[in-house]
Amino acid sequence: MSTTTRIQHKGQVTIPTRVREQAGLSKGDLVEFSYQRGKIVITPKVVIDRSKFPSADDEYTPAQRRIIDARLAKSDEDIRRGRVHGPFETHEEFIAALHQKAAKPARKKTKRRAR
Repeated sequence: MSTTTRIQHKGQVTIPTRVREQAGLSKGDLVEFSYQRGKIVITPKVVIDRSKFPSADDEYTPAQRRIIDARLAKSDEDIRRGRVHGPFETHEEFIAALHQKAAKPARKKTKRRAR
């Protein structure tokens, strides 16, 4: 669809109603202007109002936060001790390492008796 409109005072342009509706634009929306290959391109931009979303600290209960923090501490310790895989040069190397790991029988953890 093509529509012609006139540039007003101070360079203002009215986006025709049909075009706004097709693009899902409404009053107050942000758009980005760029000049590409001889054309002016208008791109709708989405802005997330972070005040409407809880922060990471508000998202979990204290018990959930303790579990998450413990798991992060364990993963940091694994990295520090070198219990990591890779780096891999290609995705094929990564897949091969996964298959090799899956082929090994899992070690059973046994509880030791207190003496």
